[in-house]
Amino acid sequence: MPKIVRFHQTGSADVLKLENVPNSEPGEGEVRLKVEAIGLNRAEVMFRQGQYLEAPELPSRLGYEAAGIVDAVGPGSGDIQIGDRVSTIPSFSIGKYGVYGESAIVPAYSVAGYPDNLSAVDGAAIWMQYMTAFGALVEYGRLKKEDTVLITAASSSVGLAAIQIVKSLGAMAVATTRGEGKKNFLHEAGADHVIVTDKEDVAARMMQITNGKGASIIFDPVAGPFLEKLTAAAADRAIIFQYGALSPEPTPFPLFDAIGKGLTVRGYTLFEIVADPEKLSRGKKFTYDGLVSGALKPIIARTFPLEEIVQAHRFMESNQQMGKIVVTV
Repeated sequence: MPKIVRFHQTGSADVLKLENVPNSEPGEGEVRLKVEAIGLNRAEVMFRQGQYLEAPELPSRLGYEAAGIVDAVGPGSGDIQIGDRVSTIPSFSIGKYGVYGESAIVPAYSVAGYPDNLSAVDGAAIWMQYMTAFGALVEYGRLKKEDTVLITAASSSVGLAAIQIVKSLGAMAVATTRGEGKKNFLHEAGADHVIVTDKEDVAARMMQITNGKGASIIFDPVAGPFLEKLTAAAADRAIIFQYGALSPEPTPFPLFDAIGKGLTVRGYTLFEIVADPEKLSRGKKFTYDGLVSGALKPIIARTFPLEEIVQAHRFMESNQQMGKIVVTV
């Protein structure tokens, strides 16, 4: 019987249990994967804690991203075949179709091939980060060469994906990090400038970098009082994509900057892109082409074996990682 990860109550990483369950067959429009690697995401920590957009039905599986080999195909699954090497695009219920484990059943529409030059570990670190950044920056932000993009929490996998996308399109990437420890890493990852927010004034530095203009696009998962600093760093008519709520504090609306600069502060999630077939298709092509050319390359922070899933979640919560955390199976 394959091992899967489930939790029977919400809480700390310790609630995650590795359990043996009988293999099940995929239903209509579903495929089953023999999982090789799992990409971890902040959403899964929030789901485990009962603080996500979707509430778990206990006992619950979890997980959005896996790379593996198709080993069973349900009716109505299109042209997917047994033996296909695929990874999953987060576009389904995290509890119903959780992918943590040796075997996972997922909707057929959620699987996609990935370039042969990537390993399974890389394959598990693609779609959440690149599609999230693509949707905001390219699909909605209409990123142009003359733009300056301010990317906060930039050492996360999504932040690093954003840096790579900005650079691939010839624009300027300005990254933020709280301390000095990740500054050199972010420069090496492609950021043109790095602002250390514990030591530097974000708005003052941004205006210095852009000769008083400010950032035309801001890509932020933090929110809270930090939003006021971001609007001060924004250019006139800038758009701020708020794709997370990592701050534990309430988010005040920066009314005077918003009015004075004509700002757009926009809530955003990946699901806007994956729920729209045309946007999804554009995002998949952009990502696949970038991976083939080498303009996009997943940065792996650390790997853990499946047996250490609790330690992997603890590492994610430590905020020490620089890039994607992947669990190997």
